[in-house]
Amino acid sequence: MNAMTRTTSPMAIISLVSGILGWTLLPFLGSIVAVITGHLARGEIRRGQDRLEGDGLAIAGLVLGYAMFVMAILGIIAIFMFFGGLAWLVAMSGN
Repeated sequence: MNAMTRTTSPMAIISLVSGILGWTLLPFLGSIVAVITGHLARGEIRRGQDRLEGDGLAIAGLVLGYAMFVMAILGIIAIFMFFGGLAWLVAMSGN
């Protein structure tokens, strides 16, 4: 009996590891790699459904990567609001 074994997609593993690195050691670069490899892995898994698995790993990498992007954007907005508020206070107190 020849049973086909399914292997985990290497791109899915790279996506998950990069997503974790995006939250720890490489905040921006890790998130970019996680998103790109996550999408590539999901496409690869869809094309080879009979031989590849790891869709959950790819989705986890995508979620971590996109969540880091959202947090970075919110952080940038918060910084601009903080310094904008300080500039407004300085301008108003100078009268």
